[in-house]
Amino acid sequence: MRFTRHFADKRVPKRHPVTGGSQADPTVGGFVLQADEWKLLDRFLVLGTEGGTYYVNEQDLTLEQAENALKLVKGEGGKVVERVVQTARSGRAPKPGPGLFVLAMAASLGDMETRRSAFAALPKVARTGTHLFQFVSEAECLRGWGRAMRTAVGRWYNEADPGDVAYQAMRYQQRGGWGHRDLLRLAHPKPVDEAHRVVYKWIVDGELVGAEPRLEAFERLKRSSDAREAAQLVREHDLPRECVPASLLNCAEVWEALLANMPLAAMVRNLGNMSQVGLLGAGSHAVREVVRRLDDFQRIKVARVHPVTLLTGLKVYRQGDRQWNAVPEVVDALDAAFYRSFEAVEPTGRRYVLGIDVSGSMNWATVGGTPLSACEAATAMALVTMATESEVTPMAFAESFSRLPFTRRTNLSDAMAHTQARNFGGTDCALPMVWAAKNKVMADVFVVYTDNEPVYGDVHPVQALEEYRQKTGVPAKLVVVGMCASRFNVADPADLGTLDVVGFDATVPLALREFVLA
Repeated sequence: MRFTRHFADKRVPKRHPVTGGSQADPTVGGFVLQADEWKLLDRFLVLGTEGGTYYVNEQDLTLEQAENALKLVKGEGGKVVERVVQTARSGRAPKPGPGLFVLAMAASLGDMETRRSAFAALPKVARTGTHLFQFVSEAECLRGWGRAMRTAVGRWYNEADPGDVAYQAMRYQQRGGWGHRDLLRLAHPKPVDEAHRVVYKWIVDGELVGAEPRLEAFERLKRSSDAREAAQLVREHDLPRECVPASLLNCAEVWEALLANMPLAAMVRNLGNMSQVGLLGAGSHAVREVVRRLDDFQRIKVARVHPVTLLTGLKVYRQGDRQWNAVPEVVDALDAAFYRSFEAVEPTGRRYVLGIDVSGSMNWATVGGTPLSACEAATAMALVTMATESEVTPMAFAESFSRLPFTRRTNLSDAMAHTQARNFGGTDCALPMVWAAKNKVMADVFVVYTDNEPVYGDVHPVQALEEYRQKTGVPAKLVVVGMCASRFNVADPADLGTLDVVGFDATVPLALREFVLA
């Protein structure tokens, strides 16, 4: 008997750890690489835990991530706050909730220096009234109100332009049981000028003690029941949808006025509403205006619209939910806008194998609390690479591996429906490399899109990659794009030829290109 066959063999079964590897045995069975504490924090900040994963429910996953964040806050709180601010400013996260929670944790449970830096960072992370309400709600549960909290909230209002404070109060009137009146009464900031005093007086007491045409228009709009008057007030004073009485939101005339200055992300979210009232009809001026804005790359870039927002908008609008008929021109414009939301990159000229995880867990898990399944998001990201590179082999994998009939001209909706219909079985992230080695496919880069639950199969992905390199002589690289905030890794942190990516945002294609060419 050759004992090293079971100890030093390069192909170790997943029920055993790779020799010398930093691994742990998850409850789902099989040994996998563990993500370090900072990678776990990044995954939480970007992807959150809403909905949980296939193997870990939402509560347990949130507790796991919160305990990890707390450990980092206690040890390196300043670095945690910097990470939260970087994530918020870069636009990497589809939703701000996880970052606001971690910031509230740092402001409540960190040491004195950490608490100071967290409160100082509040305006950088909480950019809207809704963000502020969420931060306050989380912080109140962790620490309650105190002088530092009152000062930070007061500073948020005093350092903002008074016109912006008024806009926030009109648009984000109340969320989660909190309103601006509540916060101003608790924080009791001293107005820095007369304009702030007028706005504060209106928010707290409902009295207009100065000339504020926009606020006067808002008060008139609240009492209006006439669609024509409402539309005129919206146009003249750039009032948002939240200011319009619910009884007037079934009028196309009002929505036409709202569309004139509607922010891009809000427009995407309200496409269904505008279609339902009849504003978006085939060949209409409103449709042309929507398409024009979605075709404007600079507008998308300046508005910092996250690709997930566009992808979610496409899915929701195309389905229609039997309440409206989707306009084909708008669907096509949303499809094209998704690609425009990414930084334009030059092709690398390398050979790619794209492995899209279509296991059962990928259809169950969602991305960042959106309606998108991890499988749909993975498919969309794969198409971004296909649109850039010329030598790409798209494949679907779970317990087996199969070719996907995608081309550069395949649209997002068709591609997502195609992969979602294939969801089955467990996750074997080694299959892309195993298949390529067996079929003598020359690949410079393997890109695997998965929910990071790689517990199925006979060989560890890191071993399959090394076997492929040795059999073909190609120093192939591996990029793993994780769609869920699990605690496991597919790529080996010790291998400089592998890269773990958390979720996706506008910078991912550029980061992938730089890694591939490095």
